[in-house]
Amino acid sequence: MFFQIVDILGTIAFSISGVLVALDKRMDAFGVLIIAFVTAIGGGTLRDVLIGLEPVSWMRNMTYVYVIIGAAVFAVIFRKKLTYLRTSLFLFDTIGIALYTVVGIETGLIAGLHPVICIALGTMTACFGGVIRDILCNEIPVIFRKEIYATACILGGFTFFLLRIFLGDKNYLFIIAGLIVIVVRLLAVKFKISLPSLYKKEDTI
Repeated sequence: MFFQIVDILGTIAFSISGVLVALDKRMDAFGVLIIAFVTAIGGGTLRDVLIGLEPVSWMRNMTYVYVIIGAAVFAVIFRKKLTYLRTSLFLFDTIGIALYTVVGIETGLIAGLHPVICIALGTMTACFGGVIRDILCNEIPVIFRKEIYATACILGGFTFFLLRIFLGDKNYLFIIAGLIVIVVRLLAVKFKISLPSLYKKEDTI
């Protein structure tokens, strides 16, 4: 039950994130709905395909479809209340990657996969919906920029498996891992911490 609640909350967060980007790009209603869908289910679809789940989770449970549509309608109706779109987008995106990281890890654990693969699944679940969203919206995906994004998911995943040795309650582990992702992402943006760029001026042709 806890796992399903986390999954639905992540779906809501990413759906709203997708809607905010689509509105910022002045898309029509169909475009907004499509971007909301791909943002919410893109990473989870890739995860399910990689571990051989057929059909993928959102096709087996219509709850996710209803949640995405509901969240999209909510975001459109109350878009004027979300005055600071950039701040709102960052907030929902950060919450989304935290929740989807733990969802991906749990899916990997259920499939009996190695911890490293579980962390990779968590990171893909969290990040690839945003990658598809940004590509469709003609943006360079956040994961490919210098920002701490996927790195926060990886750190959250490692924290989960490190604390797993000491804590028996898996729910607490998921909460802590998710909070680590959020805190790392917030601190990185606040203090402008980023990964080093490999670009050098002498590389310019």
